[in-house]
Amino acid sequence: MWLPLSLVFFLLPILQALAQDGSISGATSSSAAAGYSCDASKCKLPNCNCASTSPPGGLNASEVPMFVVFTADDAVQSYTIDAVNQFLGHRQNPNGCAPKMTYFTSLNFTNYTLVTDWFVAGNEIADHTMTHVGTPPKGEIDGNIIALNALAGIPLKSIIGFRAPFLNFSVDTLKLLVAAGFTYDSSAPAATPVTDPDTDAFWPYTLDFGLANDCLALDNACKGQPVLPGFWEIPMYAFFDERGAVGPHLMDPWLDAANGATTVNDSATLEYMKATFMAHYNGNRQPIGLYTHPIHLSTTYPGVNPSNSTINMINQFLDWAQVQPNVWIVSNEQLLAWVQNPVPVSQLDSVAALKCSTPQIDASMKICNGIPQNENGLLNLCSFSDFPFYTCYGCPESEPTVDNPNPAQQVPDGGQARSRVPTNCSTAFWDPIAAKCLCTSNDCAFTDNSRAIGPNGANLTGGGTGGAPGASASPTTYVPFNGKAVALPTGVWAATFVGVLGALVGLVGLL
Repeated sequence: MWLPLSLVFFLLPILQALAQDGSISGATSSSAAAGYSCDASKCKLPNCNCASTSPPGGLNASEVPMFVVFTADDAVQSYTIDAVNQFLGHRQNPNGCAPKMTYFTSLNFTNYTLVTDWFVAGNEIADHTMTHVGTPPKGEIDGNIIALNALAGIPLKSIIGFRAPFLNFSVDTLKLLVAAGFTYDSSAPAATPVTDPDTDAFWPYTLDFGLANDCLALDNACKGQPVLPGFWEIPMYAFFDERGAVGPHLMDPWLDAANGATTVNDSATLEYMKATFMAHYNGNRQPIGLYTHPIHLSTTYPGVNPSNSTINMINQFLDWAQVQPNVWIVSNEQLLAWVQNPVPVSQLDSVAALKCSTPQIDASMKICNGIPQNENGLLNLCSFSDFPFYTCYGCPESEPTVDNPNPAQQVPDGGQARSRVPTNCSTAFWDPIAAKCLCTSNDCAFTDNSRAIGPNGANLTGGGTGGAPGASASPTTYVPFNGKAVALPTGVWAATFVGVLGALVGLVGLL
């Protein structure tokens, strides 16, 4: 029995999620396997950093902010943005700015307009291959950059990070990233507890002296290889349950059973997440990460019914973490900006990456630029049978593929082509219809809405959660940027959902 091709495409996000990315069962490196040695006298910030458990820049741990890195993987759709915002949409960092996150974007099932809007809102867009394949070839990596630039308007210089699907990468993958001009990879687990003398929970580091993580899993890596000067690895920091080193949890830890049990227990998950956080916080304050596949937590995707207990638990963890002094929820890009130029908490006001700069565009203007009040009515709907999507930059004649990531643009009869974002203009200020940049000076009109972070910048909490530690947060309702609950034409989801239900019933008989 074969499923209709359209249903297979629709089901792929669910099936892809069932084949869970990033599961680990124990340490993925050791000191002996790493064989790592770095000459600190020759490796100096901002362009080189040794793999070390000590804070960068010689800072004492008490001077270091505690960073909680929030990332998401796979397709960008309204239901994934909904899922992210039920955790971040109601929060503030100590300077009053809304937390930003990194979205490792793959193009299957992605709505390009939402990528544009999410980027213009200040979040980082990173590369996760075109079709979600592990150990990806060059075309999967480079094609994703090309399509994100052409159809989502993300400047090439802004796509600096990569994560391999299934965390399945190789030394050749890292070399391909360097050749393509990436700044960092974030695919290698830090899978030994931070309290262990042999921990691999290193601060982000460059590969001038080779890789120091994932050495038990990779061929031709570590012991000084590969030598990729100036290219960064941002380790993925695991949580550990009460079993310690044999109880790691990496991506979507709330989907795992804790402490060797056979069923998920949200209370047990919350306890080990808090314990791991405090081990980092009370030590050298290496970052901790919430690495998510948002589809698992979506309340608006057909057939996905996440537990309210789990959603509340994650919010409880973030509420509790934000009450601790000097805790910041950040993207990989923001974390790396601080690591490259580390300053103590007393000087965090000087870190531009942590501020909340908002592009100033007249709300009455009609411009397709990733700002909802400007672009209403200007989006193009690209009605491909596999999966329709919106874009500000003109529909392609065919769907992007690895072999052709930037197809020729469809130009309506009597119409004109829409123009791509040039290198000398910000996405928010580019009018792809008029082919005009609204920013005519070196300094575009941005307003910084961040507040001073207090006396000497010390001992400040995030706040803005509206809840006490241990209490469930009540996130504000998120309105998708394009003003629709789901960014597809009326009737598409209803018809597809009926087909999906039938397909799932058929799958039960096949599995």
